[in-house]
Amino acid sequence: MQGSYRRLAESFRHQCNWNKPHTRYTFAFFTCLLVVGAYLSTSILDISVSVNKELPTKIIEIPLDCSSTNQTKTCPANYYPSALPTIRPRSSSILLSCPHYFHWIHEDLRPWKDTGITEEMVVRANRTANFRLVILNGRAYLETYVKSFQTRDVFTLWGILQLLRRYPGKVPDLDLMFDCVDWPVIKSSDYQGLNALKPPPLFRYCGNNQTFDIAFPDWSFWGWPETNIKPWEQLMGDLNEGNKKLRWMDREPYAFWKGNPKVAEKRVDLLKCNVSEKQDWNARVYKQDWDKEIEEGFKQSDLAKQCTHRYKIYIEGSAWSVSEKYILACDSVTLLVTPDYYDFFTRSLVPMQHYWPIKAEDKCRSIKFAVDWGNNHKEKAQELGTAASSFVQNDLKMDFVYDYMFHLLSEYSKLLRYKPKIPPKAVELCSEAMACHAQGLEKTFMLDSMVKSPKESSPCSMPSPLEPSALKQLIERKQASIKQVELGEQKYWEKVQDQQR
Repeated sequence: MQGSYRRLAESFRHQCNWNKPHTRYTFAFFTCLLVVGAYLSTSILDISVSVNKELPTKIIEIPLDCSSTNQTKTCPANYYPSALPTIRPRSSSILLSCPHYFHWIHEDLRPWKDTGITEEMVVRANRTANFRLVILNGRAYLETYVKSFQTRDVFTLWGILQLLRRYPGKVPDLDLMFDCVDWPVIKSSDYQGLNALKPPPLFRYCGNNQTFDIAFPDWSFWGWPETNIKPWEQLMGDLNEGNKKLRWMDREPYAFWKGNPKVAEKRVDLLKCNVSEKQDWNARVYKQDWDKEIEEGFKQSDLAKQCTHRYKIYIEGSAWSVSEKYILACDSVTLLVTPDYYDFFTRSLVPMQHYWPIKAEDKCRSIKFAVDWGNNHKEKAQELGTAASSFVQNDLKMDFVYDYMFHLLSEYSKLLRYKPKIPPKAVELCSEAMACHAQGLEKTFMLDSMVKSPKESSPCSMPSPLEPSALKQLIERKQASIKQVELGEQKYWEKVQDQQR
């Protein structure tokens, strides 16, 4: 490089006759021009850079004002600060796409796509609803029908209030009914035929292929005080740290499950897969005694300390179970017993990518095969566990949980064919009305999960609805993958039987 520069300089000197006056003047003028041009270019560049630099945004906190609510449980008149930051739309170059499971928002709302939702439809959902929630101008109003089991309703409502704090003034006006019981009730078979009524829109934590209930993130994302389960953001960090303490290869080479078998016959049936003097199905199954746990201070139920086996079993309770996300986050291979229900994110889980499918009608033999296969194919099995944990850590973080809520409620609001109004028996609800008077773990979990500042950027980009052909292909690929596992299992047991003859 330096040699090239010297040759260029020599060539320039030879071509110029420095003894001629006009040459010296011309050169001086040309040099001056270069210096001025360089200065101007640098100045313009500096200005351009300074203009393109994003100035640091001042974070505006929304305080929890308990001073005015100690006695009356009322909400502050001026709930949000007067000057809120404008949500910055993401530039196209860094557009954040929502995870795949956001596609299911369109499917869950499809029953009302053509007709929209009338107030009569919403009111009909109060037959089983625990509460009715109306949002007007960013403020929430609650009409309670029936108190839910434990604090399900409390933390569901708390989660929605945090959404309003995260995106103040951005959640549209809406009117909805919410049922906090496990199993879905809006049967699709009741709304078929030319003269059939449209189904009432009812939100709950899960659905199935025979119902129209709208799946919504469950209460435990903001904490479950009765079982000492922390808010999801905090617990996810604990689970991640727990995974680092024990490598997959160093874990117990068995399938682990711990839970309450009393809630479902399928769980009682799982107990038969436990190791005994006569048979070892490669499963280690334990009953969870919650009464004893409460007495002993939850010493044996720390989820972050239960990632000690290479395989973990997920099996539904009376319906879907909140335990699924905790099991998926463990770096262990999730052995998923064929489910009857889904929640808001599980329909995008892929067999043999995020979990190993287990036959519901033949659990023990299916578990035995899965564990034997994994222990003989350790690297492939470990990849399954890692993929599930990555899905949870990346696609199920609270940022996306809130964005799912935002998009679901926004799309639902678009379908309303009437202007929502405050029900006569409703009361205004805000974070102060809930947290200021809470006690114990309930208050701790509320404060730990509270959104303290508005989000400066917009929600992730909502995907378009899946075409019917794409949805069909997705379902068929899942079924083909499960069938492949079942064929492998069949050959495995045929070989075992041949060896025993």
